Amino acid sequence: QVQTVESGGGLVQAGGSLRLSCAASGLAFSSYAMGWFRRAPGKDREFVSSINWSGDTTYYADSVKGRFTISRDNAKNTVYLQMNSLKPEDTAIYYCAVGGTSRAASDYAKYDFWGQGTQVTVSS
Repeated sequence: QVQTVESGGGLVQAGGSLRLSCAASGLAFSSYAMGWFRRAPGKDREFVSSINWSGDTTYYADSVKGRFTISRDNAKNTVYLQMNSLKPEDTAIYYCAVGGTSRAASDYAKYDFWGQGTQVTVSS
């Protein structure tokens, strides 16, 4: 049974930083791409970032490019999202997802398993 557990969310002032973690279990973690998505109040789910199985290919939404960094530690079955220079518009529930293949993708339909999410709130 595949499970993903996100952590690291919280309340931070604009300009601050947070590091999200997502621990996965029940799968051959190093074989799959991983992604981060978010859903802000009243808005649709939005792609944030993704990383391929080895970590050498990453994608970012334009809205977070240059501020967020995705990485993974296959020995720990964990993917991270370092978020710097946070803005109030980054406020959302952030979800970690397991890709259906080893290739990174921005399409949420290419992800098979989702975590429960972690709340990130950025105050102005």
